[in-house]
Amino acid sequence: MRGLLGRLLQGGDQPKPPGKDLAAAALLVEAARADGRFGPDERGVIEHILRDRLGVDAGHAATLLAEAEQAAQSASDWQGFTRVLIDAHDETARVEIIEMLWEVVEADGQVDMLEAALMRRLPALLYVPDRVSFLARQRARVRLGLPESPAF
Repeated sequence: MRGLLGRLLQGGDQPKPPGKDLAAAALLVEAARADGRFGPDERGVIEHILRDRLGVDAGHAATLLAEAEQAAQSASDWQGFTRVLIDAHDETARVEIIEMLWEVVEADGQVDMLEAALMRRLPALLYVPDRVSFLARQRARVRLGLPESPAF
């Protein structure tokens, strides 16, 4: 008991908050899993985003994705991830993260009601206004080669 108390007082058993790349990757995984399917299209989009948009090298991208899957699965909510991103990024960077989330959600060409619900909540948690999230979605659809979605 004394050892446990000592570790708790020293913060030894306190979970370390995720880094900003892991927090972003975990939210991308959450977006991919929202509809109950985490297929190769979504996995490929996440790996591409990790490399090309977050600047993670190819060797580390697979490791980061595996860590993100584990972090997303063991998290009780998204607020730990969103708090890290709010603390680490200004609004412009958070809007880019919303755009990345839309890329993942739109990767399979359809947005089901669970994905839509997620994408109504996450922008608010990241302090990104609805209209700005809508514009980020449009940019994501263009990037994916999809037609623009109906007006806001």
